[in-house]
Amino acid sequence: MKTKTFYRPVGEKEMILIIENEYKKFPPRLEWQPIFYPVLDEDYASEIAEKWNTRDESGNYLGFVTKFEVLEGETNKYPAQNVGARNHNELWIPSEDLETFNKAIVGKIEVLKAFIGEDFKRSENAEIENLLLKLKKNDDK
Repeated sequence: MKTKTFYRPVGEKEMILIIENEYKKFPPRLEWQPIFYPVLDEDYASEIAEKWNTRDESGNYLGFVTKFEVLEGETNKYPAQNVGARNHNELWIPSEDLETFNKAIVGKIEVLKAFIGEDFKRSENAEIENLLLKLKKNDDK
């Protein structure tokens, strides 16, 4: 069973939904979101999480970088799209295909990093606060 590694930058709201789904799947796209875009490079995911998510009020100015493995057979359906710099590559999964894509995730979605924006307000979600503490402890090592 061959898999490919992907990354996804997410804000607080999406992270809460991932937690509620026991780190096994990504939430459905919102009405105005026609695609789900996992990225192929951790640095690119970090760039988005730090530069975009930390400036987004609706995500409580938090940016998380997630990592996950997907069965290669499913990922091969979608050619990589370059959207800028050499490492700005992502898959474009139509929102109606996300459920099938989620079923091809092997193992759990990991959280690698968290970026906290200047306007962050303490999360009302205990799991988010615990995650932030855990990631901070890992950074301090």
